[in-house]
Amino acid sequence: MTRMLASVNSLEEAQLVYQAGVDIIDLKQPAEGALGALPLEEVAKIRAWCAGKIPVSATVGDLPMQPELVGAAVRAMAATGVDYIKIGFFPGGDWPGVVQKLEGFTHNEYALIAVLFADTQPDPAFVLTLHEAGFKGVMLDTMDKSRGSLTQVMPLTTIERFVDTAKSHNLLCGLAGSLRLNDIPALLRYRPDYLGFRGALCLQHTRTASVAPEAVARIKQALTEPAWR
Repeated sequence: MTRMLASVNSLEEAQLVYQAGVDIIDLKQPAEGALGALPLEEVAKIRAWCAGKIPVSATVGDLPMQPELVGAAVRAMAATGVDYIKIGFFPGGDWPGVVQKLEGFTHNEYALIAVLFADTQPDPAFVLTLHEAGFKGVMLDTMDKSRGSLTQVMPLTTIERFVDTAKSHNLLCGLAGSLRLNDIPALLRYRPDYLGFRGALCLQHTRTASVAPEAVARIKQALTEPAWR
């Protein structure tokens, strides 16, 4: 069954999407980039409210691929108690060094989720590297939100291969990237573990705007519609 991930930037939004029945709350600050991070104090506050109710993930920010920098951000985020830590693999920098640095954290039972960006044409072989390093999962997202949704940036056949590859390596698999209501039927056919939403949950589909309860309800209903399962 494909679950719903809702990205929020405040305790109020977290409470709203929880009441709507989402499956995982994701903490990020959309105004700060594709994977903009919330202040650690805010993350800890939201995580405390969610404890025992619903799993929480959080991003560490749009960071350059520098092992020590990323490692420090992951360690700091882990201290908030979130269930999953999302790390974006942005173009350039030292990807092997970052993976090597984070491999030590996975042995400490940090649940790390790598985020790859469809608009940078990620190498599918990197999924195996993540599996070998002990990552918990991988998400496919988009970096440039102005280019449209994931299904506009990447062919459906490529998305399907990504999901199959992740699952073949026993990784949790999520799909995100400006997803809209009309993206859901096609993506559900590939049975990812999660579909992630931000803009589609907000007023006027603007990811930096406030979450709208009716929009959350529409997405949640679409994910449970039997005809699309």
